[in-house]
Amino acid sequence: MMVFSQVLRSSLFFALVLDTNAFLSHRNVPSPSIIFSPLSMTSSVLSETKQDIQSLKFQILQMGAALDRGQSYNPTSGEFYAERMGKAREIVENIIAKSSNVPESLEELDGEWELVFTTVPHGIFRSSPFFLAIQEAYATVGKPEKANLFFKLHELQTCSWGASKIGRVAQFIDSKKGMLVSEFDTAIFSLTVIPILGWFKLLPTFGGCVVTVSKAVLGEDGKINMEVDYTTGKPVPGLQGLSEAIWDSKVPVGYIWKLLPWNKGRPAECSIKVKYVDEDIRVMEDTDGELFVYTRPVCPRSNYTDLELSDRLKST
Repeated sequence: MMVFSQVLRSSLFFALVLDTNAFLSHRNVPSPSIIFSPLSMTSSVLSETKQDIQSLKFQILQMGAALDRGQSYNPTSGEFYAERMGKAREIVENIIAKSSNVPESLEELDGEWELVFTTVPHGIFRSSPFFLAIQEAYATVGKPEKANLFFKLHELQTCSWGASKIGRVAQFIDSKKGMLVSEFDTAIFSLTVIPILGWFKLLPTFGGCVVTVSKAVLGEDGKINMEVDYTTGKPVPGLQGLSEAIWDSKVPVGYIWKLLPWNKGRPAECSIKVKYVDEDIRVMEDTDGELFVYTRPVCPRSNYTDLELSDRLKST
């Protein structure tokens, strides 16, 4: 009886082992060839992130075109397009959240960039260090809201009734010289027509490119610290200018800035943060949290590497 009991226990044991092996052999266990290693999983995640960012970049280019780089939404005129602007901001913030591509050196930003979208409410010209310096000057004295009032009034004075129209807005960064050159094209009297009375232009269209040259240093966390040096102008192909004297003049903004009593000797300094950058797009954020999206231009202007402004930069 005792032997029988032992045999029974042994039989049950082997039966369980066999059943277990049978169970394991029929399980859908992946072969070693398709088991993901941590490295392959990381590569897969990075690939998906890159695809997501590419899709978001396409979306922000589309929104930038639909919103005229952000100019179509103007709270002074009304709240129309506010929803679209909110969506566009969300897309840019998603790009920033997807990847922490922050430059470690100014050299990574070298070259020409064109503005394709911004969230600023009054004037896309505000990407210029000159206007960023005004913004920070008001913030320094504890009145940041006055900067927005200034930009609002400036836009009303210069852009009402077709008096002025902003064209291409761009930046050129030269890490070797430690310079950031900002420029925007402006066409004056491009829409001076009185309906009903006639369709002829009252005044000829003229204008040019406003250029602001600043010293630039990349600080921590992608922060570009700038000091405005001077402002000048240059002709825009196909646009009538005022005179050659304007192209040859150079306004020493940095020097004049320190002489203004309300600046109390402070230099024309400003800063802006690089929140994301890759081979073809750059996202910036100013001190108010407004965003600027730049891309590498399809039709670049080779201004500063081999034209006369290069000599001006060397002389500063």
